[in-house]
Amino acid sequence: MADDLGWADLSCYGRQEYATPVLDGLAAQGMRFTQAYANSAVCTATRVALMTGRYQYRLPIGLEEPLQGRAIGLPPEHPTIASLLRDAGYHTALVGKWHLGDLPHYCPLKSGFEQFWGIRGGGVDYFTHELNGVNDLWDGETNIDRVGYLTNLLGDRAVEVLEGYAAGTAPFFLNLNFTAPHWPWIGPNDEAESRRLQAKTGDPMPITHYDGGDLATYAAMMGNLDENVGKVLAALDRLGLADNTAVVFTSDNGGERFSRMFPLTGRKTELLEGGLRVPLIVRWPGLTASGSENSAQVMTMDWLPTFLAAAGKPPDQAHPSDGIDVRPALAGEPLPPRDLFWRFSHNSQRAVRRGALKYFSAGGHDFLFDVEADPMERGNLKARRPADFAALVAAWEAWNATMLPPDPAAGRHYFTADKLAEYFGVDS
Repeated sequence: MADDLGWADLSCYGRQEYATPVLDGLAAQGMRFTQAYANSAVCTATRVALMTGRYQYRLPIGLEEPLQGRAIGLPPEHPTIASLLRDAGYHTALVGKWHLGDLPHYCPLKSGFEQFWGIRGGGVDYFTHELNGVNDLWDGETNIDRVGYLTNLLGDRAVEVLEGYAAGTAPFFLNLNFTAPHWPWIGPNDEAESRRLQAKTGDPMPITHYDGGDLATYAAMMGNLDENVGKVLAALDRLGLADNTAVVFTSDNGGERFSRMFPLTGRKTELLEGGLRVPLIVRWPGLTASGSENSAQVMTMDWLPTFLAAAGKPPDQAHPSDGIDVRPALAGEPLPPRDLFWRFSHNSQRAVRRGALKYFSAGGHDFLFDVEADPMERGNLKARRPADFAALVAAWEAWNATMLPPDPAAGRHYFTADKLAEYFGVDS
Protein backbone atom coordinates (compact mmCIF):
# COMPACT_ATOMS: atom_id res chain seq x y z
CA MET A 1 0.00 0.00 0.00
CA ALA A 2 1.35 3.37 -1.06
CA ASP A 3 0.49 6.51 0.91
CA ASP A 4 -1.43 9.39 -0.75
CA LEU A 5 -0.92 7.96 -4.23
CA GLY A 6 -3.26 9.58 -6.74
CA TRP A 7 -5.40 7.54 -9.13
CA ALA A 8 -3.34 8.54 -12.18
CA ASP A 9 0.09 8.75 -10.53
CA LEU A 10 1.39 5.60 -12.25
CA SER A 11 2.31 5.75 -15.91
CA CYS A 12 0.02 2.78 -16.59
CA TYR A 13 -2.82 4.97 -15.26
CA GLY A 14 -1.87 8.02 -17.31
CA ARG A 15 1.00 9.85 -15.59
CA GLN A 16 3.23 11.41 -18.25
CA GLU A 17 5.89 13.40 -16.35
CA TYR A 18 7.74 10.23 -15.25
CA ALA A 19 7.54 6.46 -15.71
CA THR A 20 6.83 3.64 -13.25
CA PRO A 21 8.16 0.66 -15.22
CA VAL A 22 8.02 -1.86 -12.38
CA LEU A 23 4.37 -1.22 -11.53
CA ASP A 24 3.51 -0.97 -15.21
CA GLY A 25 5.11 -4.39 -15.60
CA LEU A 26 3.13 -5.76 -12.67
CA ALA A 27 -0.06 -4.56 -14.38
CA ALA A 28 1.07 -6.26 -17.59
CA GLN A 29 1.47 -9.50 -15.65
CA GLY A 30 -1.87 -9.20 -13.85
CA MET A 31 -5.06 -7.13 -13.61
CA ARG A 32 -5.43 -3.35 -13.49
CA PHE A 33 -8.62 -2.04 -11.88
CA THR A 34 -10.13 1.23 -13.07
CA GLN A 35 -12.84 1.74 -10.42
CA ALA A 36 -11.22 0.59 -7.19
CA TYR A 37 -11.86 2.57 -4.03
CA ALA A 38 -10.27 3.33 -0.69
CA ASN A 39 -12.52 3.10 2.34
CA SER A 40 -11.77 6.71 3.21
CA ALA A 41 -10.22 9.87 1.84
CA VAL A 42 -7.59 9.79 4.60
CA CYS A 43 -5.14 7.25 5.94
CA THR A 44 -6.07 6.06 9.45
CA ALA A 45 -9.66 5.32 8.52
CA THR A 46 -8.71 3.28 5.44
CA ARG A 47 -6.17 1.30 7.44
CA VAL A 48 -8.87 0.39 9.98
CA ALA A 49 -10.92 -1.00 7.11
CA LEU A 50 -7.95 -2.94 5.74
CA MET A 51 -7.25 -4.47 9.14
CA THR A 52 -10.84 -5.33 10.07
CA GLY A 53 -12.59 -5.89 6.74
CA ARG A 54 -15.35 -3.60 8.00
CA TYR A 55 -16.53 -0.05 7.56
CA GLN A 56 -14.17 1.94 9.75
CA TYR A 57 -17.07 3.85 11.32
CA ARG A 58 -17.87 0.75 13.40
CA LEU A 59 -14.88 1.47 15.66
CA PRO A 60 -13.90 4.68 17.50
CA ILE A 61 -10.42 4.62 15.90
CA GLY A 62 -12.10 4.67 12.49
CA LEU A 63 -13.62 8.08 13.26
CA GLU A 64 -10.17 9.70 13.36
CA GLU A 65 -9.42 11.72 10.20
CA PRO A 66 -6.59 10.94 10.79
CA LEU A 67 -5.31 9.90 14.22
CA GLN A 68 -3.38 12.83 15.72
CA GLY A 69 -2.00 12.38 19.21
CA ARG A 70 -5.06 10.93 20.96
CA ALA A 71 -4.82 7.86 23.21
CA ILE A 72 -6.96 5.72 20.94
CA GLY A 73 -6.20 2.86 18.61
CA LEU A 74 -7.20 -0.44 17.03
CA PRO A 75 -8.42 -2.63 19.92
CA PRO A 76 -6.10 -5.65 20.31
CA GLU A 77 -9.11 -7.87 20.97
CA HIS A 78 -10.69 -7.08 17.59
CA PRO A 79 -9.88 -9.71 14.94
CA THR A 80 -7.75 -8.42 12.09
CA ILE A 81 -6.63 -9.64 8.70
CA ALA A 82 -3.33 -10.53 10.40
CA SER A 83 -4.74 -12.34 13.46
CA LEU A 84 -7.21 -14.36 11.39
CA LEU A 85 -4.55 -15.42 8.88
CA ARG A 86 -2.12 -16.17 11.71
CA ASP A 87 -4.76 -18.45 13.24
CA ALA A 88 -5.06 -20.14 9.83
CA GLY A 89 -1.36 -21.02 9.93
CA TYR A 90 0.14 -18.01 8.17
CA HIS A 91 3.24 -16.11 9.22
CA THR A 92 2.36 -12.41 9.45
CA ALA A 93 4.49 -9.28 9.17
CA LEU A 94 3.88 -5.56 8.84
CA VAL A 95 6.65 -3.44 7.34
CA GLY A 96 6.08 0.31 7.15
CA LYS A 97 3.27 2.55 8.35
CA TRP A 98 0.88 1.55 11.14
CA HIS A 99 -0.95 4.74 12.25
CA LEU A 100 -3.49 2.83 14.35
CA GLY A 101 -2.40 3.69 17.88
CA ASP A 102 0.65 3.89 20.11
CA LEU A 103 2.23 1.84 22.85
CA PRO A 104 1.59 0.62 25.44
CA HIS A 105 -1.98 -0.23 24.47
CA TYR A 106 -1.82 -0.48 20.67
CA CYS A 107 0.72 -2.13 18.40
CA PRO A 108 0.85 -4.34 15.30
CA LEU A 109 2.21 -7.11 17.54
CA LYS A 110 -0.97 -6.87 19.62
CA SER A 111 -3.15 -7.10 16.52
CA GLY A 112 -1.98 -10.32 14.92
CA PHE A 113 1.36 -9.45 13.37
CA GLU A 114 4.30 -11.58 14.43
CA GLN A 115 6.79 -9.01 13.09
CA PHE A 116 6.67 -5.23 12.83
CA TRP A 117 9.32 -2.91 11.41
CA GLY A 118 8.35 0.64 10.55
CA ILE A 119 6.65 3.77 11.88
CA ARG A 120 3.69 4.06 14.22
CA GLY A 121 2.51 7.53 13.20
CA GLY A 122 1.23 9.15 10.05
CA GLY A 123 4.48 10.37 8.51
CA VAL A 124 8.13 11.11 9.25
CA ASP A 125 11.11 12.77 7.62
CA TYR A 126 12.54 10.34 5.08
CA PHE A 127 16.12 10.69 6.41
CA THR A 128 15.81 11.36 10.14
CA HIS A 129 12.70 9.16 10.54
CA GLU A 130 11.42 11.79 12.97
CA LEU A 131 8.19 13.69 13.35
CA ASN A 132 8.98 17.10 14.82
CA GLY A 133 12.17 15.90 16.50
CA VAL A 134 10.86 12.55 17.81
CA ASN A 135 12.22 9.35 16.27
CA ASP A 136 9.39 7.08 15.11
CA LEU A 137 11.21 4.06 13.67
CA TRP A 138 10.51 0.76 15.44
CA ASP A 139 11.52 -2.87 15.38
CA GLY A 140 8.64 -4.50 17.21
CA GLU A 141 8.27 -2.51 20.42
CA THR A 142 11.86 -1.21 20.35
CA ASN A 143 12.64 2.31 19.12
CA ILE A 144 15.62 2.05 16.74
CA ASP A 145 18.04 4.27 14.80
CA ARG A 146 18.86 3.52 11.18
CA VAL A 147 20.65 5.53 8.50
CA GLY A 148 19.03 5.81 5.11
CA TYR A 149 16.12 6.97 3.00
CA LEU A 150 12.95 5.47 4.47
CA THR A 151 11.48 4.04 1.26
CA ASN A 152 14.74 2.16 0.65
CA LEU A 153 14.81 0.90 4.23
CA LEU A 154 11.25 -0.42 3.98
CA GLY A 155 11.94 -2.15 0.67
CA ASP A 156 15.10 -3.76 2.05
CA ARG A 157 13.33 -4.90 5.21
CA ALA A 158 10.50 -6.45 3.20
CA VAL A 159 13.06 -8.45 1.24
CA GLU A 160 14.64 -9.65 4.50
CA VAL A 161 11.23 -10.81 5.74
CA LEU A 162 10.64 -12.73 2.52
CA GLU A 163 14.07 -14.34 2.77
CA GLY A 164 13.18 -15.53 6.25
CA TYR A 165 9.91 -17.02 5.05
CA ALA A 166 11.45 -18.75 2.03
CA ALA A 167 13.31 -21.21 4.24
CA GLY A 168 10.08 -22.65 5.69
CA THR A 169 6.94 -24.30 4.40
CA ALA A 170 4.26 -22.19 6.12
CA PRO A 171 2.37 -19.61 4.05
CA PHE A 172 2.85 -15.93 4.81
CA PHE A 173 1.04 -12.58 4.78
CA LEU A 174 3.27 -9.53 4.36
CA ASN A 175 1.63 -6.10 4.67
CA LEU A 176 4.13 -3.62 3.21
CA ASN A 177 2.93 -0.06 3.84
CA PHE A 178 5.20 2.48 2.19
CA THR A 179 5.02 6.10 3.35
CA ALA A 180 5.79 7.37 -0.16
CA PRO A 181 4.69 9.60 -1.78
CA HIS A 182 3.35 11.22 1.43
CA TRP A 183 4.96 14.51 2.45
CA PRO A 184 7.57 15.77 3.24
CA TRP A 185 8.59 16.30 -0.37
CA ILE A 186 12.06 14.78 -0.17
CA GLY A 187 13.61 12.53 -2.79
CA PRO A 188 16.37 9.98 -2.17
CA ASN A 189 19.06 12.59 -2.99
CA ASP A 190 17.52 15.44 -0.99
CA GLU A 191 19.19 15.09 2.41
CA ALA A 192 20.00 18.82 2.37
CA GLU A 193 16.28 19.58 2.16
CA SER A 194 15.73 17.30 5.13
CA ARG A 195 18.27 19.31 7.13
CA ARG A 196 16.61 22.56 6.07
CA LEU A 197 13.26 21.37 7.40
CA GLN A 198 14.83 20.28 10.68
CA ALA A 199 16.35 23.72 11.14
CA LYS A 200 13.08 25.62 10.66
CA THR A 201 11.73 27.50 13.66
CA GLY A 202 8.32 28.98 14.30
CA ASP A 203 6.52 26.42 12.14
CA PRO A 204 4.18 24.24 14.22
CA MET A 205 4.67 21.32 11.85
CA PRO A 206 7.50 21.83 9.34
CA ILE A 207 7.21 18.27 8.03
CA THR A 208 4.02 19.24 6.17
CA HIS A 209 6.36 21.26 4.00
CA TYR A 210 4.18 24.05 2.67
CA ASP A 211 7.25 26.00 1.50
CA GLY A 212 8.73 23.33 -0.75
CA GLY A 213 8.25 20.45 -3.10
CA ASP A 214 7.88 20.39 -6.88
CA LEU A 215 7.07 18.00 -9.69
CA ALA A 216 10.69 16.93 -10.11
CA THR A 217 10.90 15.95 -6.44
CA TYR A 218 7.63 14.06 -6.68
CA ALA A 219 8.94 12.21 -9.74
CA ALA A 220 12.06 11.20 -7.79
CA MET A 221 9.95 9.94 -4.88
CA MET A 222 7.75 7.95 -7.23
CA GLY A 223 10.71 6.52 -9.11
CA ASN A 224 12.20 5.34 -5.83
CA LEU A 225 8.90 3.82 -4.74
CA ASP A 226 8.69 1.95 -8.04
CA GLU A 227 12.26 0.68 -7.62
CA ASN A 228 11.52 -0.64 -4.14
CA VAL A 229 8.42 -2.47 -5.31
CA GLY A 230 10.82 -3.95 -7.85
CA LYS A 231 13.09 -5.18 -5.05
CA VAL A 232 10.21 -7.10 -3.52
CA LEU A 233 9.05 -8.60 -6.82
CA ALA A 234 12.62 -9.60 -7.67
CA ALA A 235 12.95 -11.28 -4.28
CA LEU A 236 9.78 -13.30 -4.90
CA ASP A 237 11.28 -14.47 -8.19
CA ARG A 238 14.71 -15.20 -6.74
CA LEU A 239 13.28 -17.15 -3.80
CA GLY A 240 10.94 -19.23 -5.97
CA LEU A 241 7.82 -17.70 -4.38
CA ALA A 242 6.35 -15.70 -7.26
CA ASP A 243 4.21 -18.48 -8.73
CA ASN A 244 2.46 -19.10 -5.42
CA THR A 245 2.09 -15.54 -4.09
CA ALA A 246 -0.72 -13.07 -4.68
CA VAL A 247 0.55 -9.49 -5.01
CA VAL A 248 -1.81 -6.56 -4.45
CA PHE A 249 -0.72 -2.93 -4.94
CA THR A 250 -2.96 0.02 -4.04
CA SER A 251 -3.17 3.30 -2.10
CA ASP A 252 -4.82 4.36 1.17
CA ASN A 253 -6.63 7.35 -0.39
CA GLY A 254 -6.46 9.81 -3.23
CA GLY A 255 -3.47 11.98 -4.00
CA GLU A 256 -2.32 15.32 -2.68
CA ARG A 257 -0.46 18.39 -3.94
CA PHE A 258 1.61 16.94 -6.79
CA SER A 259 -0.65 14.02 -7.72
CA ARG A 260 -2.48 13.51 -10.97
CA MET A 261 -6.11 12.42 -10.80
CA PHE A 262 -7.34 13.25 -14.33
CA PRO A 263 -10.05 12.75 -15.45
CA LEU A 264 -11.25 12.71 -11.86
CA THR A 265 -11.68 15.73 -9.63
CA GLY A 266 -11.12 15.99 -5.89
CA ARG A 267 -8.20 14.80 -3.80
CA LYS A 268 -7.25 13.56 -0.34
CA THR A 269 -9.85 14.55 2.32
CA GLU A 270 -12.63 14.83 -0.29
CA LEU A 271 -15.29 12.26 -1.17
CA LEU A 272 -15.16 13.26 -4.81
CA GLU A 273 -13.70 10.52 -7.00
CA GLY A 274 -10.17 11.91 -6.83
CA GLY A 275 -10.15 11.53 -3.05
CA LEU A 276 -11.46 7.96 -3.07
CA ARG A 277 -10.65 6.19 -6.31
CA VAL A 278 -7.20 4.60 -6.17
CA PRO A 279 -4.91 2.55 -8.39
CA LEU A 280 -5.25 -1.18 -7.84
CA ILE A 281 -3.03 -3.78 -9.48
CA VAL A 282 -3.36 -7.48 -8.67
CA ARG A 283 -1.17 -10.34 -9.83
CA TRP A 284 -2.74 -13.54 -8.52
CA PRO A 285 -1.38 -16.73 -10.12
CA GLY A 286 -4.20 -18.90 -11.38
CA LEU A 287 -6.78 -16.10 -11.21
CA THR A 288 -5.73 -12.90 -12.99
CA ALA A 289 -5.12 -12.89 -16.72
CA SER A 290 -1.99 -11.09 -17.90
CA GLY A 291 -2.60 -7.54 -19.07
CA SER A 292 -6.28 -7.59 -18.10
CA GLU A 293 -8.37 -4.59 -17.06
CA ASN A 294 -11.42 -4.57 -14.80
CA SER A 295 -14.00 -1.90 -13.94
CA ALA A 296 -15.37 -3.79 -10.91
CA GLN A 297 -15.94 -1.65 -7.84
CA VAL A 298 -13.52 -3.14 -5.31
CA MET A 299 -12.94 -1.52 -1.90
CA THR A 300 -10.17 -1.73 0.73
CA MET A 301 -12.32 -3.72 3.17
CA ASP A 302 -12.74 -6.50 0.57
CA TRP A 303 -9.23 -7.85 1.05
CA LEU A 304 -9.85 -9.44 4.45
CA PRO A 305 -12.74 -11.66 3.27
CA THR A 306 -10.90 -12.34 0.00
CA PHE A 307 -7.71 -13.50 1.70
CA LEU A 308 -9.59 -15.50 4.35
CA ALA A 309 -11.56 -17.32 1.67
CA ALA A 310 -8.37 -18.07 -0.24
CA ALA A 311 -6.81 -19.41 2.97
CA GLY A 312 -9.81 -21.68 3.55
CA LYS A 313 -10.70 -19.99 6.85
CA PRO A 314 -14.37 -19.32 7.62
CA PRO A 315 -15.37 -15.70 8.33
CA ASP A 316 -15.49 -14.41 11.88
CA GLN A 317 -19.16 -14.56 12.87
CA ALA A 318 -18.78 -12.19 15.82
CA HIS A 319 -17.32 -9.43 13.63
CA PRO A 320 -18.83 -9.96 10.17
CA SER A 321 -17.06 -8.25 7.32
CA ASP A 322 -18.71 -5.50 5.30
CA GLY A 323 -16.49 -6.45 2.39
CA ILE A 324 -16.85 -9.33 -0.04
CA ASP A 325 -14.64 -11.99 -1.60
CA VAL A 326 -13.53 -10.38 -4.87
CA ARG A 327 -11.83 -13.43 -6.37
CA PRO A 328 -14.61 -13.72 -8.99
CA ALA A 329 -13.60 -10.28 -10.28
CA LEU A 330 -9.97 -11.38 -10.37
CA ALA A 331 -11.06 -14.26 -12.58
CA GLY A 332 -12.92 -11.86 -14.88
CA GLU A 333 -16.42 -12.61 -13.57
CA PRO A 334 -18.95 -10.01 -12.33
CA LEU A 335 -19.37 -9.14 -8.68
CA PRO A 336 -22.84 -9.03 -7.11
CA PRO A 337 -24.46 -5.58 -7.12
CA ARG A 338 -23.91 -3.61 -3.93
CA ASP A 339 -23.82 -0.06 -2.61
CA LEU A 340 -20.58 1.49 -1.33
CA PHE A 341 -20.81 4.13 1.40
CA TRP A 342 -18.60 6.88 2.79
CA ARG A 343 -18.75 9.84 5.10
CA PHE A 344 -16.16 12.40 6.12
CA SER A 345 -16.60 14.79 9.03
CA HIS A 346 -14.86 17.79 7.50
CA ASN A 347 -17.47 19.75 5.56
CA SER A 348 -20.10 17.12 6.49
CA GLN A 349 -19.36 15.03 3.41
CA ARG A 350 -21.43 12.04 2.36
CA ALA A 351 -21.23 9.67 -0.60
CA VAL A 352 -22.75 6.45 -1.89
CA ARG A 353 -21.97 4.62 -5.14
CA ARG A 354 -24.65 2.43 -6.74
CA GLY A 355 -23.88 1.16 -10.20
CA ALA A 356 -22.89 4.15 -12.31
CA LEU A 357 -24.59 6.63 -9.98
CA LYS A 358 -23.08 8.46 -7.04
CA TYR A 359 -24.74 10.62 -4.41
CA PHE A 360 -22.36 13.22 -3.03
CA SER A 361 -23.01 15.90 -0.43
CA ALA A 362 -20.67 18.50 1.07
CA GLY A 363 -21.50 21.49 3.23
CA GLY A 364 -25.20 20.83 2.80
CA HIS A 365 -25.03 20.92 -1.02
CA ASP A 366 -26.31 17.74 -2.69
CA PHE A 367 -25.37 16.19 -6.02
CA LEU A 368 -26.16 13.16 -8.12
CA PHE A 369 -23.53 12.13 -10.66
CA ASP A 370 -23.16 9.44 -13.28
CA VAL A 371 -19.47 8.85 -12.58
CA GLU A 372 -18.98 6.48 -15.50
CA ALA A 373 -20.24 8.97 -18.09
CA ASP A 374 -19.04 11.97 -16.07
CA PRO A 375 -15.96 11.00 -14.02
CA MET A 376 -15.17 14.69 -13.44
CA GLU A 377 -18.46 14.98 -11.49
CA ARG A 378 -19.62 18.12 -13.27
CA GLY A 379 -23.21 17.37 -14.28
CA ASN A 380 -25.60 17.39 -11.30
CA LEU A 381 -28.49 15.02 -12.14
CA LYS A 382 -30.35 15.64 -8.89
CA ALA A 383 -33.28 17.45 -10.52
CA ARG A 384 -33.37 15.31 -13.68
CA ARG A 385 -33.45 11.99 -11.78
CA PRO A 386 -35.29 12.76 -8.53
CA ALA A 387 -36.29 9.15 -7.84
CA ASP A 388 -32.68 7.93 -8.07
CA PHE A 389 -31.50 10.83 -5.95
CA ALA A 390 -34.09 10.12 -3.24
CA ALA A 391 -33.28 6.40 -3.26
CA LEU A 392 -29.55 6.98 -2.74
CA VAL A 393 -30.12 9.55 0.01
CA ALA A 394 -32.42 7.10 1.79
CA ALA A 395 -29.86 4.30 1.39
CA TRP A 396 -27.12 6.48 2.88
CA GLU A 397 -29.31 7.49 5.82
CA ALA A 398 -30.23 3.87 6.55
CA TRP A 399 -26.61 2.77 6.36
CA ASN A 400 -25.36 5.66 8.48
CA ALA A 401 -27.85 4.78 11.21
CA THR A 402 -25.93 1.50 11.71
CA MET A 403 -22.56 3.23 12.19
CA LEU A 404 -21.08 5.07 15.17
CA PRO A 405 -21.88 8.78 15.20
CA PRO A 406 -19.04 11.19 14.40
CA ASP A 407 -16.82 12.04 17.37
CA PRO A 408 -16.38 15.82 17.72
CA ALA A 409 -13.07 15.23 19.52
CA ALA A 410 -11.63 12.98 16.82
CA GLY A 411 -8.55 14.11 14.94
CA ARG A 412 -9.16 16.21 11.87
CA HIS A 413 -6.92 16.39 8.86
CA TYR A 414 -3.96 18.75 8.65
CA PHE A 415 -5.21 20.36 5.45
CA THR A 416 -8.51 21.85 6.55
CA ALA A 417 -9.35 25.36 5.40
CA ASP A 418 -8.48 26.77 8.81
CA LYS A 419 -5.04 25.15 8.73
CA LEU A 420 -4.37 26.48 5.24
CA ALA A 421 -5.42 29.94 6.41
CA GLU A 422 -3.02 29.68 9.34
CA TYR A 423 -0.10 28.87 7.05
CA PHE A 424 -0.83 31.14 4.13
CA GLY A 425 -2.48 34.06 5.92
CA VAL A 426 -5.61 33.94 3.78
CA ASP A 427 -9.27 33.88 4.65
CA SER A 428 -10.42 30.30 5.09
